[in-house]
Amino acid sequence: MDRRDRDDRSRDIYVEKLVKLNRTAKVVKGGRRFSFSALTVVGDRSGNVGYGFGKANDVTEAIRKSIDKAKRSMVKLPVKNGTIPHDVIGEYKASRVIMMPACPGSGIIAGGAVRAIMEAGGITDIQAKCVGSRSAVNVIRATFKGLEGIFDARVVAHNRGKALKDMWG
Repeated sequence: MDRRDRDDRSRDIYVEKLVKLNRTAKVVKGGRRFSFSALTVVGDRSGNVGYGFGKANDVTEAIRKSIDKAKRSMVKLPVKNGTIPHDVIGEYKASRVIMMPACPGSGIIAGGAVRAIMEAGGITDIQAKCVGSRSAVNVIRATFKGLEGIFDARVVAHNRGKALKDMWG
């Protein structure tokens, strides 16, 4: 098995979503020189998700860099019956993301950046609202900060001296 086969197989298991592509121009002596920045979300639809931000002089190179960074920054989401276990608010700079669990069949009720994270992470039912700054990078960082703040059921049950079955049923 060579490297290309391994890369093809790893591409199959991950869902890659481009959230934002930005073009910037630098004026030089010969004219304008363009560079690109890409913001992507990568997940395996079973609870692992990450985000990455890449910059390059070429669009494909910027996207490739951001996907590589996203794969390196994967975190585990606590998914229970396709939703999160409790309400959570994530804050980063001027962005706030309020995430609430939803009953089965509701779908993902969220904006662009939050929707990409939830779809890639395997969450199927959730309600989310962005308050404050709607900058895609800040909204994604606020979402991840909120998801980090979700309590793990095993730890909570252990701290309360109860069985996991008593906590989640």
